[in-house]
Amino acid sequence: MKRIGLLSDTHAYWDERYLTYFEECDEIWHAGDFGSMEIANRLNEFRPLMGVYGNCDGGDLRRTFPEKLRWNCEGADVLMTHIGGYPGRYDAHIRNLLFTKPPKLFISGHSHILKVQFDKTLGLLHINPGAAGLQGWHQVRTLVRFTADKGAFHDLEVIEIER
Repeated sequence: MKRIGLLSDTHAYWDERYLTYFEECDEIWHAGDFGSMEIANRLNEFRPLMGVYGNCDGGDLRRTFPEKLRWNCEGADVLMTHIGGYPGRYDAHIRNLLFTKPPKLFISGHSHILKVQFDKTLGLLHINPGAAGLQGWHQVRTLVRFTADKGAFHDLEVIEIER
């Protein structure tokens, strides 16, 4: 069993509350647009970090993190990319992979819109944690926590942080 802290779109903004909210987590996952290596390094110093680069991330982040990341977490297939869309409207660059071999959990960022949605067609859970940084039009910054255990995900919590 692992407790996961998930965020995206920090856009180089650091908030000490990330560490407070992710204190009980075993790992932190970042769905792209870190904005700076400093953000990635600070998160990784706190807990093991899994991440993908986003469309706003530059050279060091693109050399450190992949565009797409697929791995097994506690018996469940997980796929993460920054620009992924959502059920019924997946982005063209990921659609074929999703339909050919659907993961149990698909994570994307980019939109700054928090979404947790089950895709009945593919039988997968989609999570977009929204945006944890200040850049963008969103009014509330969001983070997500959940538990991965025996191939399933549960105890999902949305954390809202005022801008």
